[in-house]
Amino acid sequence: MRISAGTVLAGMLAVSNGLDILISNDDGFGTANIRELYKAMKAFGHNVYIVASVVNQSGKGGTVEYTKEKNLTGDSEFGIVKAGAPSIGPDPADSHIWYFNGTPSACVQVALDYVLPRYTNLTTFDLVLSGPNYGLNLGPFLYTLAGTLGATYTAVERGIPAIGISGAYGVQTPYFWVNETTAAGLKDPATIMAQLSANLAQQLITNVAKAGGGRLLPLGYGINVNIPLITSFKSDNCTDPPFIQSRLTGGAVVDLALFNETTGLFSYEDDINPGVNQCIHGDCSLPGETDILKRDCQSAVSVFTVDYDAPIGGVCSSGPDVRSLLFPLVQYANSSTLVGGLNVTTPANVTTVATPTLTPSPVTGSDAGKVLPSLAGLVGAICVEDYPPDSGVEYTNGSEEDRESDSDSTAETFQGAVESQEAANLMTLRVLESDLKRESCSGRVDMGV
Repeated sequence: MRISAGTVLAGMLAVSNGLDILISNDDGFGTANIRELYKAMKAFGHNVYIVASVVNQSGKGGTVEYTKEKNLTGDSEFGIVKAGAPSIGPDPADSHIWYFNGTPSACVQVALDYVLPRYTNLTTFDLVLSGPNYGLNLGPFLYTLAGTLGATYTAVERGIPAIGISGAYGVQTPYFWVNETTAAGLKDPATIMAQLSANLAQQLITNVAKAGGGRLLPLGYGINVNIPLITSFKSDNCTDPPFIQSRLTGGAVVDLALFNETTGLFSYEDDINPGVNQCIHGDCSLPGETDILKRDCQSAVSVFTVDYDAPIGGVCSSGPDVRSLLFPLVQYANSSTLVGGLNVTTPANVTTVATPTLTPSPVTGSDAGKVLPSLAGLVGAICVEDYPPDSGVEYTNGSEEDRESDSDSTAETFQGAVESQEAANLMTLRVLESDLKRESCSGRVDMGV
């Protein structure tokens, strides 16, 4: 049985109180997509603001550019605000909608440091949504180029949970051109993308509320969402795509510089290069978001962090389980039944496959039993990664045999340090300070050294 979207929305509203939400984008404050998302989030009972660029700022990435002009030197997009108006200000029709003559990253900063303290009674926003963008933003390369994601990771880096949303439909239209019904008798694509985006955000909000409340995402975490082409202008072929758990790498492209001998000019060409598709962090068994969008009407949901450091190896903690906060709306690609993103329900016969987990494995070796008791209060058990044999995850830092050998070697290294408690403590400090320091099974140990 498929539950109606209206029933689901009412149930989700009852779970959580309204939050304070900022919406931005790189296409401009007057586009249909951002205004429909604004309406959809308000319909959930949230207190919503828009602060977005006065004109299209696509492709700016995380670049921060503030206007050098106090007043607009030209009309805003779609002529909503005229030349000569201040370079920042509210929409003439809605005091919760603001424009600024700057890049997407700058708009988020202006929202947090100017609009919020001066024109609201808020101290911060609970969530930032960026988009839905006109055009997909898939893979690590576009992650760095897209203004939509520039606004997203700017918010994350300012300590606010954020979700970047992009759609395959690429023709920008003003909010006053949104169709109540299309020629096919369906909702406008902008309305459908907004409803899908709002459902995803509300799924996260609802799950966190059920778990007792708090931050919507762990500090430093964000989400990248890509929605396929919504076909409601012509047909219902793709109007309710399911959300699929994905990762940024996998099938992703990077640019090549293509030189035209005739014109003497360059253009770009896509290259599916292993350098942009190496899976280092996260769940390498998940499909890449680029590959998901090549399928028939599926949306991709990838979780990212702003920690670009490489792993040091031997980590025994998989980190916060953000993906579970998106369940059941966001499903795994190999689920037996996929449910559209407009319907927040999981049929009884849906089977999901567990993701690979990092299982603690204590150090083995002849003297491990002597070492661990003296160090347990400081660092806990030394752990190595242990994936299920059928998970499809390959070890990238040596073979499994190598890791077992490393584990034995670690125990042998400690043999000379157990003659006295002082020597054991000294070895603990060396382990913590070394490039090969590991995490305890209960989390990273901070000794203040």
